[in-house]
Amino acid sequence: MGRFDTTAFNNCLSKSESGCVESQYKLGLMYATGHGVGQDNVLAHMWFNIAAIHGGERAKEDRKELALDMSQTEIAEAQRLARERITVEPSLVA
Repeated sequence: MGRFDTTAFNNCLSKSESGCVESQYKLGLMYATGHGVGQDNVLAHMWFNIAAIHGGERAKEDRKELALDMSQTEIAEAQRLARERITVEPSLVA
């Protein structure tokens, strides 16, 4: 696994938390591929889900593809995390 780019990740996270759908999608990609952060399908699915709520079509497609490699338990956890994150940070989907 390559070196993590924490600056890019932190910038993307900050924009995502402000409701930027493109950054939310990019976070999903980062987690899905392990680029800039440790690979984590659950967190990737969570961010794709949040971006999809904004209407992000690519996020919907990538979430669907990612789910093929996940267990039902992992998908349920990702969905729970997305709901929880949106409840705590409503600006994610403002």
